[in-house]
Amino acid sequence: EVQLVESGGGSVQSGGSLTLSCTTSGYRYSSYAMAWFRQAPGKERERVAAIASDGSTFYADSVKGRFTISHDNAKKTLYLQMHSLKPEDTATYYCADGPGPGILGVSLLSITTRPDFFDVWGQGTQVTVSS
Repeated sequence: EVQLVESGGGSVQSGGSLTLSCTTSGYRYSSYAMAWFRQAPGKERERVAAIASDGSTFYADSVKGRFTISHDNAKKTLYLQMHSLKPEDTATYYCADGPGPGILGVSLLSITTRPDFFDVWGQGTQVTVSS
């Protein structure tokens, strides 16, 4: 059974930086998509960023230019570098893994609109940004 384990959350002041990591215990798909979602108290879960095995990436408009998603195949780890953090970035961040564009036949952008396409989720890591 594949598991995802997130780390790197914490508390920072506005304008600060954090890097989240998500380590997988194994790969299941020849074409995969991995993503970061977040959920703040009282709000719906939202997509943040995603990366596919074909190298395509997606970023939510709210994080473009501030966040960078990357994946290290050798370390089996997904990263989310977050800079210029804002109080509105405060949320629990979840990484997720699932089949990618080569299997689903749709773009990474389309995949990110369907959280149910991601069949393995991490436990979440809290990010708190104070003003």
